[in-house]
Formats: sequence, C-alpha cells, structure tokens
Amino acid sequence: MRFSHLFSTAAALAALHGALASDVLDLTASDFASVVNPEDLILVEFFAPWCGHCKALAPHYEEAATELKAKNIKLAKVNCVDEADFCQSNGIQGYPTVRVYRKGEHSEYTGPRKADGIISYMTKQSLPAVSEVNSANFQEFKGADRIVVVAFASSTEDAHAAEFSATANKHRDDYLFGLATDKSVAEAAGITPPAIVVFRSFDEPQTEYPYPIGSAKVHDIENWIQDLSIPVIDEVGADNYQAYASSGKPLAYLFLDPTDEKHDEHVNMIKPVASKYKGKLNFVWIDAVKYGDHARALNLVEPKWPSFVIQDLGKQLKYPFDQGNDVTAEAVNEMVELYLDHKLEPQLKSQPIPEVQDEPVFNLVGKQFEEVALDDSRDVFVEFYASWCGHCKRLKPTWDSLGEHFAPVRDRVTIAKMEATENDLPPSVPFRVSGFPTLKFKPAGSHEFLDYDGDRSLENLIAFVEENAKNSLEVNTSAPADSEQVVMDTHHDHHHEEL
Repeated sequence: MRFSHLFSTAAALAALHGALASDVLDLTASDFASVVNPEDLILVEFFAPWCGHCKALAPHYEEAATELKAKNIKLAKVNCVDEADFCQSNGIQGYPTVRVYRKGEHSEYTGPRKADGIISYMTKQSLPAVSEVNSANFQEFKGADRIVVVAFASSTEDAHAAEFSATANKHRDDYLFGLATDKSVAEAAGITPPAIVVFRSFDEPQTEYPYPIGSAKVHDIENWIQDLSIPVIDEVGADNYQAYASSGKPLAYLFLDPTDEKHDEHVNMIKPVASKYKGKLNFVWIDAVKYGDHARALNLVEPKWPSFVIQDLGKQLKYPFDQGNDVTAEAVNEMVELYLDHKLEPQLKSQPIPEVQDEPVFNLVGKQFEEVALDDSRDVFVEFYASWCGHCKRLKPTWDSLGEHFAPVRDRVTIAKMEATENDLPPSVPFRVSGFPTLKFKPAGSHEFLDYDGDRSLENLIAFVEENAKNSLEVNTSAPADSEQVVMDTHHDHHHEEL
C-alpha cells in the first residue's frame, strides 16, 4: 500500500508539472524588450484571460510552441489584464492581438489560428524573404505571382541590397522578392545593374525603379511597389479592399451589374480616365448587385447601373455622380478634375431634422451637426451609435439617464446621440467614426472633441462631464421647473428634407 501511495503521489506531481510546464514564454513590461528585441523571429500573443477567442486559441498556441521549439522559433504571450498600461502603450485594442516580431519590429500575424496553421505560417516566416534568382529559374520566378520584385545587383554586398532585404522582410506576406547577381539574368531582362524591377501580371508587365538606387530607403521602395501593385482599374471586393484602403488615396468606384452585356464596354470606357489620374486616385469597378448596401452607404439612392462615386477614404466623404445623368468618360473626367481642384462638394447623408425633441437625449442628425455640436455656448456630449449595435442597445438606458441627469442645465449642456450609419459628419469635423458606440465630448468655447474611453456606468459618465464641462452645472432654481425655453429649436425654415 505504501508503494502504491507513493506511486500515485509521484504520478500526480508529474501530471501537475506537465500541466504547469509550457513552451510559451510569459512576458511582462519589464522583460519584453530584453526577450523580444534580440530575436530574429518570435510570435507574441497579447491576450485577456476572460476573452473567449483567447481561450480557444490557447491549446493551439501551446501545441505550436512545442512543435516550433525544435526549429528555434519562439512563441510568447502577454497578459493584458496584468500588463494593462504596457498593452495600451503598444496600441493593443482587441484580443487576441498576435504579432510577428523581428529584432523588435512587428507586423500583424495574418495566418490561421489552428496549431498546424500557426506552425506552417511561422515556418515560412523563418525562410529567407529574398529568393535567389538565376538564369535557370528567372522566367518562372518573374511570373510566379501578380507582383514579383527583383533586385539586380553585382553582388549581395551592393549598397541598395540591405534596404531591399529590409523591404522584403517587412512585406514578405504581400509580395514575392528575388535577388539576381548573375549578369546573364540582367541581360535577359534588358536591365543594367544596379536596379530594382517590378514584374506584373497586369498593366505594364515590367517597371524599373525610376530614382537613384543608392539613395533608396525602405519607405521609398515600399511606396513605389504599393503604387504599382494597384492596377489602373480592377474589380474590388473583400479580398483586395484593404490594399486600396491602406494606399491613402481616394477611391473612385464604377458600380456595374456584372451580368450587363456592356460590362466590359463600361470598364474600357473609364480606363483612359483611370490611367490619366493614376497616382492621384485609385479606380475600381464593383459588383453593384452583390454590394448594393455599399452603394447605398456611398449615397447612391437608386439601383441604377452604371453609377460612379468618389470616396475620400481618410475623411469618409462621398461624392456621388448625379444618377440622373449618364456615366460617360467625359463626365467622369470633368468630375475628377473638379474633385482634385477642391471644387466638388461632398454629399452628406442625413436623416430628417426631428420636428420635436421630447426625449432626455437630443436626437442629432447630419444636417444639424455643426449647428448643435459646434455651438460655442454649450458643452456637448455625443454618442455615435448604430441601430444594429448590441453595445449601443445596452448603453441606451444609461445614456437616457445621463440626459435626464443634466436636463435641468440643458441650456448649457447637451447630451446627444447620432445614428452614425444614417448621418454623415461634415468635412469641418476633425474626426471620423469607425466603431460603435463612440463617445465624444466638446467643451464650450472649443471645437476640440475629447474621447471618452472610460467605464460606461452612469456615475463615471456624470463625473466625466463634471470634470470637462466649461459651463456652470448649477441649476437655476429661479426658472420654472417645466420651462420649455431651454429646449433648442430644432426646426428652421432654411432646412429642407432630402430628396
């Protein structure tokens, strides 16, 4: 019995040790840099213990860590509840956030979240970012992907090789990179080294870097490649939208019915205009049937195709072409010129101005935003919400209570809400709304909006207003309790409804 007891105890201890042992490194703010920065490659997960997605990832992450340990690829994690300040300072906004680090520089992990997928992705990441290109594989290599970038050099020690390699490491998930030091390869391509050349499966098939190679830095090379990676005009969809969004350029949409027998004719009609303004705007055509909701979001009110819209992605401003007119190359060219000359007014979507404001919270619409939210005499606290947003629905009773709390001083403090999917912000507003709910506070006498990122309890919201309000919050007891004189007039003759 004694030996049996000892055996069972030892087994239990072994099992406990196995459960506690992990090949995933636990990092904190104090040791993060010393562990991560020296590594050529390390994967780091930023997580919260309560996060369901993090819990689902955990066993796969552990399994991958054990497998990749043999390849000298480390996996680590940071508990963002214990290290809240560190995670916030590193821009962690959701969980899990997974990043690939190379010598302290990170890129977002875009691979699968199952063990075998993590193993495969990180194994590829460990391979050289730049492939050797020689006379035997050159023809195959330059056509191996939509975008292939080849540096032609006399040797791997050339001055521009280091910047090229750094660019390749940074964009190994985006493009295929090669280095050719064989003179016969350069001769076959008609290139005089040193040079960097982009080979494409669309538009101009071969383009050489047009500036002095010796002074080319990573940001110069990557910006050049990114411009070339976007066709003169191409179909846009879920798989490539991000490439357009990250370019920083306005997006010009041609909405088409893909079953239209004149589909190709419409695309070819617009292509010379797209080519003329390449580098200033990105032109795309989009499936108007599949993405009808997107058409409406861009203020195209009728299902009439073709239709044309320019969108300023940075400011989220929309410039739809009048759907009462035919879309022609001449009309689009004129519209683009006006846009680039800043002579085109954006079309702002707005719900009708409410006839009455009888709720504790002011119902703000796009047509009134500047008048109400930028009123110098008032402190204004706005909730930007979406009707379908669950978080917004949960906040509503609290936000209504906030409006009721400050109702006695509504002549000085406006608690407002705006349905952000139905109302556009005017160009004068210095921010855009990208998530819901978004809470913004504008102190009286200022046009600067403060972000509210705190707890959404009534007590904390009240405290935030009291801390940031410039107007007095003392109730004027001399005014009748049921006075309506402080309710803002919301209907003016110069306003009109949308057509």
